Amino acid sequence: MNIGDFMSAQDLHARLRAQGQGVGLATVYRTLQAMADDGGVDMLRTSDGEAVYRRCSTGHHHHLVCRSCGRTVEVEGPAVESWTDKISSENGFSDVHHTLEIFGLCASCTPTDPAAPSADADPVEAPAKD
Repeated sequence: MNIGDFMSAQDLHARLRAQGQGVGLATVYRTLQAMADDGGVDMLRTSDGEAVYRRCSTGHHHHLVCRSCGRTVEVEGPAVESWTDKISSENGFSDVHHTLEIFGLCASCTPTDPAAPSADADPVEAPAKD
């Protein structure tokens, strides 16, 4: 089965059962975790903490994830990689691994409210509180 979009173990289990596969949910969890450990699938936690999985490209990358529809884009982050190397070295860490998921709204899910400030508008500072 090709896991094209991120999905939970429960969703994958339901899909497999609908296809007539007699696999248990615990087996799906164990298999996905083993595949994630071996780099066969990526695992990320949604904003509500649920683990979801997807077969991704090989090589280190990060994800932009739409909070509304779940659309996911693989991105590289050379600045993040440089910062990770620098901060790890400065603190005496080695064999460092990291993950980075950026959650937001994709263009299709972004409201088109004309009253909303545009992305290129100057930010407005809030008045100081006394």
